[in-house]
Amino acid sequence: MGGLTAAALVLAAPVQAAPADTKPLDQLVAQARSEGDLTRALSMLTSHSGIDADLRESAERYGKSLAKREEDRAAKVGEVTKELDEELAKVDSASDLVTRSIALADAMKSAVELQVLSTDESAFMADAKITSLITNCDAAAHQAEDAGEWMIANELYARLAALLDKEGSYKEDSDRLNQRLSMIRMYAPEKFRELVAQHRERHGEDAPPPYNPYGDTYQEKLAPVNEQAVERALTHAMFKHVDYGGGEAMGPMLVAGLNAIETLVTTHELADVFKGLADDNARGEFLRFVRSQRSKIQDEMQNGGVGLTDMNMTLSRMMSVNKFSVKLSEPALLHEFGNGAMTALDTYTAIIWPDELKRFQRSTRGEFVGVGIQIEMDDLQNIRVVTPLEGTPAQRAGVQTGDLIRKVDGHSTVGFTLDQAVEVITGPANTNVTLTVERGDDGDSHELDFTLRRARIELPTVHGWQKVEAGDDTSAWNWFVDKDAGIGYIRLTSFSDNTTQQFDEAIAQMRRKGLNGLVLDLRFNPGGLLDEAVSIANRFIKDGVIVKTEDADGHVASREFARRLPADKSLANIPVAVLINEGSASASEIVSGAIQAEAHANPALRATLVGRRSFGKGSVQNVFGLDDASMMKLTTQYYKLQGDKIIHRRPGASVWGIDPDINVEMLPDQIVEAAKIRRDADVLALDEDGRVVNDTDRPSPNKLLDVGVDLQLQTALVVLQGEIEGSDVAVTAAD
Repeated sequence: MGGLTAAALVLAAPVQAAPADTKPLDQLVAQARSEGDLTRALSMLTSHSGIDADLRESAERYGKSLAKREEDRAAKVGEVTKELDEELAKVDSASDLVTRSIALADAMKSAVELQVLSTDESAFMADAKITSLITNCDAAAHQAEDAGEWMIANELYARLAALLDKEGSYKEDSDRLNQRLSMIRMYAPEKFRELVAQHRERHGEDAPPPYNPYGDTYQEKLAPVNEQAVERALTHAMFKHVDYGGGEAMGPMLVAGLNAIETLVTTHELADVFKGLADDNARGEFLRFVRSQRSKIQDEMQNGGVGLTDMNMTLSRMMSVNKFSVKLSEPALLHEFGNGAMTALDTYTAIIWPDELKRFQRSTRGEFVGVGIQIEMDDLQNIRVVTPLEGTPAQRAGVQTGDLIRKVDGHSTVGFTLDQAVEVITGPANTNVTLTVERGDDGDSHELDFTLRRARIELPTVHGWQKVEAGDDTSAWNWFVDKDAGIGYIRLTSFSDNTTQQFDEAIAQMRRKGLNGLVLDLRFNPGGLLDEAVSIANRFIKDGVIVKTEDADGHVASREFARRLPADKSLANIPVAVLINEGSASASEIVSGAIQAEAHANPALRATLVGRRSFGKGSVQNVFGLDDASMMKLTTQYYKLQGDKIIHRRPGASVWGIDPDINVEMLPDQIVEAAKIRRDADVLALDEDGRVVNDTDRPSPNKLLDVGVDLQLQTALVVLQGEIEGSDVAVTAAD
């Protein structure tokens, strides 16, 4: 990062005389790639008379963007430091736990922001002001939890966990409070709304709208939950989990499940819903069983192991004692026990309950059944249409960007959560739903009803540089970020069934117009189908193993090989810059990591990874059916790339994910602005007949480069422009 920060200074200075040799510019770019530093390459681009004027201009613009980033960083650090000092002064003057805790939470928010902005994290974390804040925040979090102030404790633990993410020091505490609040949200949503309103008021914020129960009762969600499904989930995990495949998982799962039940029973906000919790004697009897059974399991874990018999006995006794004490809803009891048990394993192993099944299938199939709108929650808690998707029932009916959804089938959306809105708008294919939308300004708004027939909606995963026509085929996009240099741009938002097909069609279109280099943007790509990821990686890799999976004992479960491709499918002969960031996960890490490993082993593949270290999700989740209404996803293997590189971020690990060849930081405000420009630029305003409507507010994606907001994309462009220009230009470079 230091070299890139200094690049702006280098660009402003003349090249110093030094022992030199003459190298093609593309060799300098390769050197920049190996060093993770563009400084020398940039100085050559801006100083050598033989360099193309457009390339020099691009490099100079990039240098100015780097300089502006540092100016913006300095200004933001000053602003946030001032806020932190003001908040710490409030901490010192606070006279009670609540006031002090709110001030500490606000101070921690500023501290986390400063940590992100810092260029020397070690020095930042060693600052006496920060170490004192951590100590005080820790004490206040424990006091708030002991006092039953769940919202305050959760906020403090969450901020501590964010600040000390690498150490993982407060993850368990944060997860515990999240678990308790999730239970309140599930079973006592009105009470949860009161807690949120109180917490927002303490922070000086407006209260949320009142809770809206439409389509959101726990009885509907949990009706099909049964004991056999939970038993099957624990049994699968006992024998097949990657880290506990030898059968050691059962003990930790039972302990974690009983911990969750203790959390349920000691959450006093639930007493109005589960009347037995208001009976001190009944609650005490049930808690004695939970704690006694947990101690028994822990003893057995020390003295020989815990197996299926212990699971059956624990669940059977828990259900029996419940009947004669607190009389909790059995589906609720099983739901929380099952959720708790899975937390003993890993972040990605989970039971997929009946009410979650549709969302899970949407995330894995790249399609869903609905009306074809993207929605968001605006600042006033309205459900707002971001855009109707092309060719869908909503677009054909005339739903427009900016419409506020006021009712669904006559039921008000005031107080809806975003998930709630999605659940009631989506539904079985070929069924109707009526949306009542408000359109227009406050002074001249009116309501419209749209009765829409739900249909299967396919979500495109391959996007180009600029949308120019309606439709999802490749002709609807301009695929070139730099047409003069022949540099194409493809952004993959995930990996679904037809990603490779769409990718190949886009490449074919670019080849016909002169493709010399490619930006492959995998930022914020959460993953998807493994075979599609392997297929995309294969476009850059001619042969060999792309990725393999191993279990906890190191046994290879599978290998995915590259295969020879026709010349029109292979991209191994052109320069490529792959963009990754902290939001690139799973399948996108396999693609970027496989390309990088091949490029490091085979210099003929001129591939450069640009951006930030990826997320670190490199594990395999197998999906198992539990009954007709529920499933589970279970981590069974880890992915490994060439050289046995493991992607997954395991607890306590200091190395994970894919590190870019050239590390380029973007400030938080830049990331937000770039995402908004990209989203709005991709939206074409259409009328009811699918014709493009002129929209003067729609930004051009060129704004990402013109105002220097997307430094990672600018870096990729400079690298590719240097590669393309450089093979014909020799420059004098310092050794």
